[in-house]
Amino acid sequence: MEKLIEILNELHDDVDFESENALVDDGILDSLDIVTLVTEIDSEFDVRIPPEEIVPENFNSAAALWELIQKLDEA
Repeated sequence: MEKLIEILNELHDDVDFESENALVDDGILDSLDIVTLVTEIDSEFDVRIPPEEIVPENFNSAAALWELIQKLDEA
């Protein structure tokens, strides 16, 4: 989770990613941020996020994103 927070902070260092839970809904993360995140997650965690998992619920918080990474890593 710590590395994920680092990746998120590289995108927006002015956001408290540990407490924010509406990153997509509030427009904090835009489509380019999502593409960057998907690429960084693949590179850092060796986890490919399939298109059907790229939905706001999975990107609205660091916790939801971490849960997705763990789920895909176990698959």
